[in-house]
Amino acid sequence: MLLRKRIPLQYTLGKIRLELALVIVYTIGFEIIHHFYHAVSINIPIAVPAIIGTIISLLLAFKSNQAYDRWWEARTIWGAIVNDSRTLLRQVITFYEDPDFSVEANNFKERFAKRQAAWCYALAQALRGKDPVKPIKSLLSEKELRFVENHKHVPNAILMLHAKEIKKAKENKKINVYQQVEIDNTLTRLCDSMGKCERIKNTIFPTTYSMYIRFTLFLFILLLPFGLTDYLGWIQIPVIATIGAACFLIEKMAIHLQDPFEGKPTDTPMVSISNNIEKNLMQMVHEYRNEFEEEKFAHNPTLHHIQPVKNAYFVL
Repeated sequence: MLLRKRIPLQYTLGKIRLELALVIVYTIGFEIIHHFYHAVSINIPIAVPAIIGTIISLLLAFKSNQAYDRWWEARTIWGAIVNDSRTLLRQVITFYEDPDFSVEANNFKERFAKRQAAWCYALAQALRGKDPVKPIKSLLSEKELRFVENHKHVPNAILMLHAKEIKKAKENKKINVYQQVEIDNTLTRLCDSMGKCERIKNTIFPTTYSMYIRFTLFLFILLLPFGLTDYLGWIQIPVIATIGAACFLIEKMAIHLQDPFEGKPTDTPMVSISNNIEKNLMQMVHEYRNEFEEEKFAHNPTLHHIQPVKNAYFVL
């Protein structure tokens, strides 16, 4: 996704190169026939294409607004995913009973953080129609990978793994029933966000609406030379090409915004957001571990001569 960067003019015009070429060829052909052969004797008042242009502007404005609403909703949903992912791991870290800071508890929390990051990557890949398993192989254990590979909906399978882990922790009396309910509420919000993204992905913008706009736009371009030829002559070629390019670019912008999960430059940056989520979650796990290591060293003078080793776990 291109963010805060100047998009090359070649890329911008490349999206409408076919339409722009047709407009230029049509306008040049019209002017040649009118100027040299005087075969075009029809003069249409400029008010006619002006009225059609007003209608097009209203239609394009409405479509652009609706498309932007879909794009902004997608970005809002992924903002909620960021918040709920952090909330989920915070709940797991603080709710889990572990007065001795055991290796088992730390592995449980780190495994939960990696699994949640895997859920974000899998959801992003699934929304873009790509393999959701490929980017998460390093984040899940072999047993977890076998479980999710047996499901058609990989992100939903990962949420099932979350729920099973929480149920097991409750059975082992590491969390109580109220804490289980709170964590399950967070999982439910993540599931809701996943469903909202799928609704945007699978709800097609009305095809007839786009077709009518395109038809009206071409009608406007076809009639415009009849109203401008007596005023501009050959100059109407660049004028009409510029007007046509502006209209087609607005239409293309709306088309790109209405599908925010298709891997286009205007898409929601799901992979980038997932990267940030992974960094945040792993930092939360490591900071919690380091805090307890420092606390135990502070309360046990006999361990002061032992230097903490990165990624080492102490069972005291």
